[in-house]
Amino acid sequence: MWDQSLREITLGTLLDEAVENYPDNDAVVYVDRDFRLTYREFSHVVDQMARGLMTLGVKKGEKVAIWASNVPHWVALQFATAKIGAVLLTINTYYKEHELSYVLKQSEAENIFIIDGFRDTDYVRTLYDLVPELRTQARGYLNNKDFPHLKRVFFLGQEKHRGMYSLPELLALGGMTSDRDYQARRRELDPHDVVNMQYTSGTTGFPKGVMLTHYNIANNGYWIGEHQKLTHRDRICLPVPLFHCFGCVLGVLAAVSHASTMVILEGFNPLMVMTSVEAEKCTALYGVPTMFIAVLDHRMFSKFDYSSLRTGIMAGSPCPVKVMRQVMDKMNMSEVTICYGLTETSPVMTQTRTDDDIRRKTETVGRPMPEIEVQVVDPETNRTLGPGEQGEVCCRGYNVMRGYYNMPEETSRTIDADGWLHSGDLGVMDEDGYLSITGRLKDMIIRGGENVYPREIEEFLYTMEGVRDVQVVGVPSNRYGEEVGAFIILKEGYDYAPEDIRDFCRGRIARYKTPKYVAFVDEYPMTASGKVQKYKLREMAAELFPQAMR
Repeated sequence: MWDQSLREITLGTLLDEAVENYPDNDAVVYVDRDFRLTYREFSHVVDQMARGLMTLGVKKGEKVAIWASNVPHWVALQFATAKIGAVLLTINTYYKEHELSYVLKQSEAENIFIIDGFRDTDYVRTLYDLVPELRTQARGYLNNKDFPHLKRVFFLGQEKHRGMYSLPELLALGGMTSDRDYQARRRELDPHDVVNMQYTSGTTGFPKGVMLTHYNIANNGYWIGEHQKLTHRDRICLPVPLFHCFGCVLGVLAAVSHASTMVILEGFNPLMVMTSVEAEKCTALYGVPTMFIAVLDHRMFSKFDYSSLRTGIMAGSPCPVKVMRQVMDKMNMSEVTICYGLTETSPVMTQTRTDDDIRRKTETVGRPMPEIEVQVVDPETNRTLGPGEQGEVCCRGYNVMRGYYNMPEETSRTIDADGWLHSGDLGVMDEDGYLSITGRLKDMIIRGGENVYPREIEEFLYTMEGVRDVQVVGVPSNRYGEEVGAFIILKEGYDYAPEDIRDFCRGRIARYKTPKYVAFVDEYPMTASGKVQKYKLREMAAELFPQAMR
């Protein structure tokens, strides 16, 4: 569709082009409810939402947080904010009050959209607990000392809640902003403006707000779609979270840049995945390996028709050869692709191609995307390494983030003076440029595609009475790639069981961060200089908890 490799384009223009070329093509479909919008209809909703935000005073550069599962209008908000120059701040649906508070403060968010809740967390109650003034102050004029920047709270649904704007109200307010003012705002935008912020654990410390521009993610989304050979005839089943780049870039922007149809699931459910694929004749399916395994192992698997499938994306963790073979043969996804990257790289830096063989789809994460340089360097000297040599994976190109929000030192530690972003991952590149990920320099745990930074959990567990020291590491897991494990030294006189530790975490930090495995020890393996040898703890964890690999 594009006649050049990179384009100076905003997300709003990207959508406008899809509408101009394929107005009657389905844009967004939900199989489990009566929800289907063509690109023309979808664009109308986006414009009404964008104008409503302008009517309420949302300015260019303001952050608009969204704490919601994949509900209808999530994607509309993604483009509505983009069209008025606001920054969509996506928040992990698993977050609890502690984590939400941190993100709202650190990001200086002025606005937030929420739904009623997710799993065991009541989002409405959480907001009232954090900002009790919502119940008493006039909407749009919040004044809370803990969140001094927060002005407006929206409910992404029909219901009315005190102090919050509902979705029908927001859409109705769209009529109060003139087309002249709306187009004038759009003319102020630049493709290199920040349009998206996502919080990631990165390589050190607490979560950081990764700032991504229109140019970053529009171009990355396009090439992700190109490598699946997407066209306006493709229909992509998206059961992956939209708050991740996997959903909102690999999914949404790959689709919109090719005017493909997005068949969205509110949350992952293997039966609904199979139903959606068959009902909508999906040609592509996205997921982490555990999602594909859950579909393949479902007792109803043989009852559904997968003949429409052709391609898709598997990402988040390595795929076992057996699973990949089943996906290609039993699910008809002969052209499935593998992607690798970081939120900081918009996110994809390498991808396999549709015609790559099964070995490359299971042993590698593909080769560099167009206009992106990827190299493997010696972590100590920064010397570029040759084929077959293990080192740190680095990349440079249009896809590298603007930086971490309000964290210049962390940004300079991640992106060097020559523009190379250091991933913290260890890898090997072969003679043909295919990259294999072999390990990590950083301590980060990746559980089923979710990044978990040990220090964040360690700091939290230090607040538990009786805990003298704690070290958190990844425990190898067949199902999730890794699970969270904690090695704890207790203070004298305290006697806890593993379940006591999990109880302390329950409801206070996200479930995926809660240690599944807990071991109480008297000391840690140390270096001569007194540093904890985490790699030895990881080895101990694999021996202590072999059940994780069953």
